[in-house]
Amino acid sequence: MPNKRSGGGLSAAQQAAKFLGVSVLAGAVMAGIALPAAGALGLAAKGSVEGFDEIPANLKRPPLSQRTTILDAKGGQLATVYSRDRTVVELKDISPYMQKAIVAIEDSRFYEHGAIDLKGVLRALNKNAQSGGVSEGASTLTQQYVKNVFVEEAGDDPTKVAQATQQTIGRKIKELKFAIQVEEELGKKKILENYLNITFFGQQAYGVEAGSQRYFSKSAKDLTLPQAALLAGIVQSPSRYDPVNDPAEATKRRNTVLQRMAEVGDITPQEAAEAKQKPLGLKISQPKNGCIAAVKGAGFFCKYVEQEFLGNPVFGKTREARAKIWNQGGLTIRTTLDPQSQASVQASIKEHVYKSDSVATAVTLVEPGTGKILGMGQSKPYGYGKNETEINYSVGNDRGGSNFGFPTGSTFKPFVAAAALEEGRPAIQEYSAPYEMEYPSPVQTCSGNQWINQEKAKVENESESEKGPYRLRKAMELSVNTYFVQMISDIGLCPVVKMTDALHVTQGNGDKLPEVPAIALGSKGISPLTMASAYAAFASRGMYCTPIAIESITQKANGKQKSLEVPKSTCSRAMSETTADTINTLLQGVVDSGTGQSAGLTDRDNAGKTGTTDERKNAWFVGYTPTLSGAVWVGSAMQNVKMTNIRIGGVWNELVYGGQVPGPIWKDAMTGALEGKDSGQFNLVPIIEPPVQKPDDNRDDDDNDNGDDQGNDNGGNTDGGNTTLPTPSISLPEGFIQGNDNGGNNGNSNSGTGGFP
Repeated sequence: MPNKRSGGGLSAAQQAAKFLGVSVLAGAVMAGIALPAAGALGLAAKGSVEGFDEIPANLKRPPLSQRTTILDAKGGQLATVYSRDRTVVELKDISPYMQKAIVAIEDSRFYEHGAIDLKGVLRALNKNAQSGGVSEGASTLTQQYVKNVFVEEAGDDPTKVAQATQQTIGRKIKELKFAIQVEEELGKKKILENYLNITFFGQQAYGVEAGSQRYFSKSAKDLTLPQAALLAGIVQSPSRYDPVNDPAEATKRRNTVLQRMAEVGDITPQEAAEAKQKPLGLKISQPKNGCIAAVKGAGFFCKYVEQEFLGNPVFGKTREARAKIWNQGGLTIRTTLDPQSQASVQASIKEHVYKSDSVATAVTLVEPGTGKILGMGQSKPYGYGKNETEINYSVGNDRGGSNFGFPTGSTFKPFVAAAALEEGRPAIQEYSAPYEMEYPSPVQTCSGNQWINQEKAKVENESESEKGPYRLRKAMELSVNTYFVQMISDIGLCPVVKMTDALHVTQGNGDKLPEVPAIALGSKGISPLTMASAYAAFASRGMYCTPIAIESITQKANGKQKSLEVPKSTCSRAMSETTADTINTLLQGVVDSGTGQSAGLTDRDNAGKTGTTDERKNAWFVGYTPTLSGAVWVGSAMQNVKMTNIRIGGVWNELVYGGQVPGPIWKDAMTGALEGKDSGQFNLVPIIEPPVQKPDDNRDDDDNDNGDDQGNDNGGNTDGGNTTLPTPSISLPEGFIQGNDNGGNNGNSNSGTGGFP
């Protein structure tokens, strides 16, 4: 081998050839950046040979970011979400007019030259030397494709984008080397296909398919000659030739493309002349990116799906890794959202609460036994304008919801009852339940310490006529505060904590509930989704299933489609079937003859519980059938509206109760969601009890838990004997509600102040 030196390096002839080749490359560089040709060619070549060798041999081509489509359970489109609006298509699905137009205007010798067009380089160098700047470029379509790959790899990082597009000799040399590799590896047709899919067409449209849809509301395969010429002309300067903002300039550019197509023989002069006479014929499709543009009132559910993807380790070990997949897009996400249920939720909200009201409502429906979220909506729409919000009132803080959730009032009482039943207390358990009493003290906690009512705080019922003794059924129907405080004192706090843990009941910020007796009255902020999922365990005879929003995900990348693993609902037994059946029997009584009568369904088995917090800042109804569980919250997200003498949904309310406003919302939402469906039957438990002798059993349909802000929850590391039920004798100390919720030794309950967004 005569040209090979003994040391294995290049011979003098090869070195000269290589220098000449790099000089040509440098010439191509000079043709593309603002430097005069004279003198610069040799200088650039001198410093480029070594740098050319150091450039990696392979161009990393990241998968093109595409739009993600979010579907409901039936396959209907809810929203499209994208970092870049792009739909990748094959060359056969791109109009031949479009293929010819882009080649004619951007690189008419594309099929004749390699990665570099030497004739074009020399022509450009000559013109640029004469003008002293850059009057003509010589960048080939392949080079442009490589540059777009650099930009795509940079993503949305402005620093990386600037580096990928900077006008420097080093970057252009790198671009040229990769262009040579791409030509050898892909071939002309694949390069053209890739280029048409990666390039930017303005108006947030990346790739020819998105561009065709944006400007003409049609697929790229159906583009006509004048339409293809318009799109091809935009590429050089999407802002300058934007047909929406400057149709005159866009028309001139389109006609330039048509003329060029005639000059290179792609069309006849007559065809060009006829096409030039055509109007632009725009049929604009507005960008509909993100959950804010979701249909069916599913904006917040859509955002929940996004937050679930970004926050769940199933989709990647780190949030950064998950965000990379999300931003890359190309996902088709089929969710659990049931169109019928969602439509019913939205209709009920619209009927009962206006978005302009001083309070809001949030409604969530969950399927017992599967954890599927079937409906989710609220009266304040997703947005950033007046009477809109980006806070999802239905979920916890970790998924885009309220910082703390909302105090639940008496809807918490079934958890206490379930804990007592699991501890062996009978369904006819009786307590004295006076109208007013001190919080019983001491009360055992899980830690072994005892909670002590050091401030002698009191709890009272809604009405003075509401005084015991009561048994469980009546106490649940009437929502008797003192009864459930006595119950939690009897069984201790630990069984209640174990029950709420089994039902995954946590505060809206993810914290565990404090071990204080006031939790019996719903003093802590909890999300509607958490409450609906917990009550679903009653409906499914004691089986709790974690909520899920995603059924399946497929991802399209590099022309291939694959399925991604998705989170599965995890079901576990939270209580015995007997306990759940007993709770169902008790809560059926609430809607039959208790505080929730206005919410009761008349055509199927149903059960539920009302809740109203101190000063009527929150009102709830949580209920279920054997096949559907739903939670409704009404209140102010800022917890600053007392719902007295207030108009909600056009209806005047002197006092808002859990059964009065949330109850009818729940009833209408459930009725529509279940229409035409068999919801099954409960396994009811007969509760036979002798009559209770008491002075007066009459009261209004009101379960306002005035004790929610009462009760100093200071625990103490003291030894003590059995739980006692003291006779009330001391009033609530001034300033008692100004505590915190630490529980244990420092657990002052301050309910009614949770839920700040």
